[in-house]
Amino acid sequence: MDPATVDVPENMKERLKASYDAMAPIYNEWTIPHSKQRMAYLDKALGYLNQQKLSGTPTFLELGCGCGLPVTKTLLAYDGAKVIANDLSDVQISLAKENLISEPEDEIAHRLELVQGDMTTLAYPNGSLDLVVAFYSIIHLPRAEQEALLERIAQWLKPGGYLVANFSAEEMESGVLEKWLDDRGWMFWSGWGQEKTLEKMKKAGMEVLVADVAEDVLDRNSFLWVVAKR
Repeated sequence: MDPATVDVPENMKERLKASYDAMAPIYNEWTIPHSKQRMAYLDKALGYLNQQKLSGTPTFLELGCGCGLPVTKTLLAYDGAKVIANDLSDVQISLAKENLISEPEDEIAHRLELVQGDMTTLAYPNGSLDLVVAFYSIIHLPRAEQEALLERIAQWLKPGGYLVANFSAEEMESGVLEKWLDDRGWMFWSGWGQEKTLEKMKKAGMEVLVADVAEDVLDRNSFLWVVAKR
């Protein structure tokens, strides 16, 4: 089903949060077994990162971590890395804690920071992050917020740091589905499309290394998959 084009609702983020809180188990059951595509692009980004001479503790930020599987878990497997995992959904953050931390004094608990909230409110020092990961998350922001966030991500990244993410391959100012995956699954998407997204990444100061358009294995929509270097 194609989303209907509408004005961005004023309470869009509140509704998105309520949707993901309500349908978290359904969404996770649907998406986790079909993570091959996103993991392939994460592997590309980590491959580039491995070619860098990292100084100090690697610091990774994941925007839209969901329940932490499998992406956050893979980031935590990177030797000594600190991982900041953000999601809009309280329920998903709680599930991520259950899935990733076995004991309060677990070594992983000291390397993982779970942050619930709107990704556009996050703030990090310039040049403090080695990698930013954003799978199926930035696409939920209005387009103007996507552009502003790309500029902030570029500032957060260290020189030689990377962004790996996916975006709508088609230009769409705003699209809404009243029921997606579940009767409680109200959903919003937006995108600049392939050409404009790449232009905005370059304008923000990122060098695009990978830019593939591929059909999603689940919902058959096409996405732009990007690995970019600061």
